Amino acid sequence: MIKAAIFDLDKTLLNRGEAIEQMFFKILDKCYEDVKHSIKNEMLKKFKGYDNKSYGHNDKTKVFASFFDEFPPKYRLPHNDIQDFWNNNFPNCFTINPNTIHIVNILKMQVKVAIITNGSTQRQKAKINNTNLNSCFEIIIVSEEVGYSKPDKRIFELALNKLNIKPEDALFVGDDLEKDIGGCQNANIKGIWFNPHKYKNDTDIKPYAEVNTFDELLSYFS
Repeated sequence: MIKAAIFDLDKTLLNRGEAIEQMFFKILDKCYEDVKHSIKNEMLKKFKGYDNKSYGHNDKTKVFASFFDEFPPKYRLPHNDIQDFWNNNFPNCFTINPNTIHIVNILKMQVKVAIITNGSTQRQKAKINNTNLNSCFEIIIVSEEVGYSKPDKRIFELALNKLNIKPEDALFVGDDLEKDIGGCQNANIKGIWFNPHKYKNDTDIKPYAEVNTFDELLSYFS
């Protein structure tokens, strides 16, 4: 009998792609003037690319440096202010899909629910608080706060200890095959791969299950 559902945050509970677009428009407003629509689309594509390369790294100055080098801004953010600009603005770019909250609340009536997320404590907790996810989950573990990150099995074991359950009584839901699914399997937890874009699995990691929508999760906890 499954007793807990543990979730990844970025790209699982929250749509990071949409947030990156919102962050891009904040940068446009802050640093550029009168950008043509055709160029704007190219800039957004490149900004997403630079962000994707740095995904998983807390320091975002390289993202801005690469972007500003390719598209010189009218008002360039001072190097020392870039990280603060990211930290203060990016968490506010996230919104929560009402159906995601709906599914989590259904699960919460049946099992314990928790979050394990890699990243900086400041940014991850701001995302969670701004989207009201803090009111939905019993346990929230942020890698920077506890000193180790996915796929390290210790961060999963910490969640199990806090939830007071055994590995076989939990399911972990995440989008990253290596960090989420491989990581939870290191701790003997079954991993459900959340794959809304239907990417091909080119790894040796074999998830317990694969879902493309949050609604599909319910069948694994009933």
